Amino acid sequence: MRPLTDHTPKPLLEVQGKKLIDWHMDGLLKNGFTQVVVNHAWLGEQVVAHVSQFKSTAFDVQCSKELTALETAGGLRQGMSLMKLDDYFFAINGDVFCPSFPFERIQNIVQQLRVDHPTSLAYLFLVQNPDHNPQGDFQLEGLLVKDKDVKGSSLTFSGAGIYHQDLFKSIKIGEIAKLAPILRQAMSENRVLGEALSVPWVDVGTPERLAELNK
Repeated sequence: MRPLTDHTPKPLLEVQGKKLIDWHMDGLLKNGFTQVVVNHAWLGEQVVAHVSQFKSTAFDVQCSKELTALETAGGLRQGMSLMKLDDYFFAINGDVFCPSFPFERIQNIVQQLRVDHPTSLAYLFLVQNPDHNPQGDFQLEGLLVKDKDVKGSSLTFSGAGIYHQDLFKSIKIGEIAKLAPILRQAMSENRVLGEALSVPWVDVGTPERLAELNK
């Protein structure tokens, strides 16, 4: 995203006059979420200053500072230390644009996991493959999410998921860890569920994609 991110962290870039992170925060706030942890690394002081405005709302907002970029799983593991967890929590990447994301369904999905799929370690939201990821990431077989193979059609991971805290139990706080290998291990044990979303979604990973969204 350079040169845009030389002075502005990606979650604070604007789409239609609204910062990327605020699209998520508003969706969470409108749907009854009260505890939010925001991970930050590059230019993190700007993120902290921005999200502080939400402390006057119903949110309990905490920030998890990564002294070294910890990758997704490492960042989630560190952020978990600030949460009051019994089992599952929801996370979404700060640099995706999905204005119609179904935040209103998260609580119900968690309840279904607890009752009907108590051994599940993750529930992933998948989308149709964008031009920049035509091969996709994973495959959906009913509710089961599987690693892709050459035979089946694939989908792209949206960057949003519901995770059980046990998925990250092997990671030490402050350790760098990628999410995909951990998910694939859980998939091999049939412990990852998910669904395909039919909503507008963009991984805002280049200045060109951001400009297109703002047209």
